[in-house]
Amino acid sequence: MVDFVLSVLRVAIPAGTPLLFGTLGEVYAERSGVLNLGIEGMMIMGAMTGFGVTHATGNVWLGVVAAALVGGLLALLHAFTSVTLRVNQVVSGLGLTMLGLGLSGMLGKRYIGQPPAARLGAVTLPVLSDLPVLGSLFFRFDPLVYLAVILVPVLWFVLYKTRWGVTLRSVGENPAAADALGVNVVAVRYLAVFFGGVMAGLGGGYLSLAHTPAWIEGMTAGAGWIVIALTIFAMWDPARALVGAYLFGGVRVLQFRLQPLGISPNLLNMLPFILTILVLLLSAGETMRKRIGAPEALMQPYAREE
Repeated sequence: MVDFVLSVLRVAIPAGTPLLFGTLGEVYAERSGVLNLGIEGMMIMGAMTGFGVTHATGNVWLGVVAAALVGGLLALLHAFTSVTLRVNQVVSGLGLTMLGLGLSGMLGKRYIGQPPAARLGAVTLPVLSDLPVLGSLFFRFDPLVYLAVILVPVLWFVLYKTRWGVTLRSVGENPAAADALGVNVVAVRYLAVFFGGVMAGLGGGYLSLAHTPAWIEGMTAGAGWIVIALTIFAMWDPARALVGAYLFGGVRVLQFRLQPLGISPNLLNMLPFILTILVLLLSAGETMRKRIGAPEALMQPYAREE
């Protein structure tokens, strides 16, 4: 039993890493008051772009950077429609998801079945990787896993302990008051949404360059929608996002580990999305949203003249 739990934990960490990247970015975007339902589209475009650039150049780090940039550029499209044009954020995000899925399917056809030109390999940390049990469990992963974990305390500190973090939260709570104090609400929201896109693209790039080094159409398999639920589950807090991402990563891994026991694979495939739906249902009410700390101005466009 112990060996089974340890084996699940070893796989849950890389499985949860793309979710963690996406959730950290979405926490910042929603803290500014902008909901982005286009995460699935940004992640799949990041996966396709990262694999394509790596295939063309042979340099996996160029692929990682390209994945992050394409996610950020798509997020700017969402920022333009939802912040500048004040289009309904749900409609804009859904459109971005459909755009990303369609573009990645069309542009990625040439990469289907192609072997990876390079991939992110594991980096063993000296001394720490030799620790019994803990060494193999936490200190023998690729660099992006370590980056995701390091970003958690950094982003927590920025959000709660810096002036910029206070500015971001004030824009998400009361943009009119922040504007009255001289804060450029539009600029803050653009930056937060762009950062969210960069993180989503990075999560997608991780999928095709490290977790499953290949390009498979639709390989995100709903990860972007899980990120939306994880953001709520984490109560818009980077530290809680770490726990939630690896918890959901473990649930996704269980569907493969439990199949040999004769449990229906269709039922197991539903597990992550059942949890996602439960989280969304529990947070659907206005009272519950306020209780768990949802930004007050989330999904509310702001115009100074109004």
